Amino acid sequence: MGAIEDAIKAIQSLDPREKFSYRKIAATYSVDRTTLSRRHKRVQAPNKAKNINQQKLTLQQEQELVRYIEGLTKRHTPPTREMIQNFASTIAKEPVSES
Repeated sequence: MGAIEDAIKAIQSLDPREKFSYRKIAATYSVDRTTLSRRHKRVQAPNKAKNINQQKLTLQQEQELVRYIEGLTKRHTPPTREMIQNFASTIAKEPVSES
């Protein structure tokens, strides 16, 4: 990930009126031109940031969900996907998908 960040820093260090080529900078830093331009324009976030933004449950809520599943399992009631999804939606206070 460092090469993309170095390329973005190189672009940002240029004078705002100075013209540059994403293709040339991408070649210099051996990174994909499309990824570089999207990251520089803030269209595409790094994968780590995307994953955090897509996560519906906090760590504490995830732990609560695990305790719920373990409680059902101890009572010999295997939870269905629908049961888990409903409980997750309840603790997240918004609809969640199966995944």
